[in-house]
Amino acid sequence: MGAAGSKLEKALGEQFPEGERYFGFENFGNTCYCNSVLQALYFCVPFREQLLEYYTSNKSVADSEENLMTCLADLFSQISSQKKKTGVIAPKRFVQRLKKQNELFRSYMHQDAHEFLNYLLNEVVDILEKEAKSTNTRHKTSSSSPEKIPNGPTKLPLPNGVHKDPVVTWVHNIFQGILTNETRCLRCETVTARDETFLDLSLDIEQNSSITSCLKNFSSTETLHAEDKFFCDKCCSLQEAQKRMKIKKPPHILVIHLKRFKYMEQLGRYKKLSYRVVFPLELKLSNTVEPYTDVEYSLFAVVVHVGSGPNHGHYVSLVKSHNHWLFFDDENVEMIEESAVQTFFGSSQEYSSNTDHGYILFYESLGPTK
Repeated sequence: MGAAGSKLEKALGEQFPEGERYFGFENFGNTCYCNSVLQALYFCVPFREQLLEYYTSNKSVADSEENLMTCLADLFSQISSQKKKTGVIAPKRFVQRLKKQNELFRSYMHQDAHEFLNYLLNEVVDILEKEAKSTNTRHKTSSSSPEKIPNGPTKLPLPNGVHKDPVVTWVHNIFQGILTNETRCLRCETVTARDETFLDLSLDIEQNSSITSCLKNFSSTETLHAEDKFFCDKCCSLQEAQKRMKIKKPPHILVIHLKRFKYMEQLGRYKKLSYRVVFPLELKLSNTVEPYTDVEYSLFAVVVHVGSGPNHGHYVSLVKSHNHWLFFDDENVEMIEESAVQTFFGSSQEYSSNTDHGYILFYESLGPTK
């Protein structure tokens, strides 16, 4: 990528951000799903900073206990410590580890970038939780102050049915939000709320729509009646009710997955929905609960699916770094205009020559979400 790299350096010129590195990733046979997500995560600055900090403080451990997270931390460290500003890196160790750990990613078939992102974040959470618990166990008999224990001070054994607070990792601090599922009994008006956490939001999409309208649909009121009646604890019986989902606590980094692959019963297979869904550069969340009304977000990465069907195609990513938009396509990295982002919204007609559609969107909060 010498020529392409120098072309990017020329394009940025003196505006090349100090200390930043723009490296393409080699493709090991249909690993574009992995490359595109890793680029988005590398330019998710809070995630990158935490992972590099983890790498620095666990260098000696990383040599003896390899896992998916140490391989990822090693890859991010390789990129950030390159002498050159641009070039190509082979994420070979990471891909090998991924295939070794999960047979889903072993074949050379077309994989789903969203499934990979989900798997990777949950795997990193599992590793951090295990490490926090083992640190906790080691500290139980020591006299060090409770603040140093990742999972807080040790407690007395808890009675059956009482759960200890789960470990909150830095992945949770970055990506986790809380949804509240409110159900209102139409007979006694009692509202039952159930909270659930999320690392990303999967949204149903419609033709010629927008992220804002998809989010409104996600939080629209649904009436439960006939066979779907709700058991109301106050009435002690099945009742008609109204249900809706709202965002109780928005995450710092909001990841939105557009459900572009839909199972068509009459076809007996999945079909790609090429619908035009406008995703704004600045997004205001309106389906939130007080005090998080109108939280604003800024788009910084898009994983794009290229192709007309779910079982074949290609993934690329668009990334905003230091106010410049970049296009990552495996080994190739180039600058693009901000206006080019809208070419990835989708197609307003079903059959179109444009098959490059935004699939996973990464937004960063512009205000406090804590």
